[in-house]
Amino acid sequence: MFERRQYNYETSSIALRELAEKGYQEDFNLLERELMDHPYDFRIIYIYRYEGNSNPDDESTVYGIEKISTGEKGVLVAGNLGLAQSNLASILIQLEIEGRATFQNN
Repeated sequence: MFERRQYNYETSSIALRELAEKGYQEDFNLLERELMDHPYDFRIIYIYRYEGNSNPDDESTVYGIEKISTGEKGVLVAGNLGLAQSNLASILIQLEIEGRATFQNN
């Protein structure tokens, strides 16, 4: 069954630790090109967001991502996607939207 959860957290290290405990070991920041070349081979399972108290630039997101073809689990840490104008930001936003639709239909 497809499970998807979103959390707010105090620091990215807390999010990374919780995801590691759930088996998310791979660092997808190092495999960014693969994610960009084959975005539909991945799905976002967990989203951990951090928003700074005073500055929106402090926002970051830690994604728990699964590679569909292999079941490999890992994390990707991104800054404020609302301010980013990169291909990776667009892909992550699209995967978030599609994940929400999948979750709501189940």
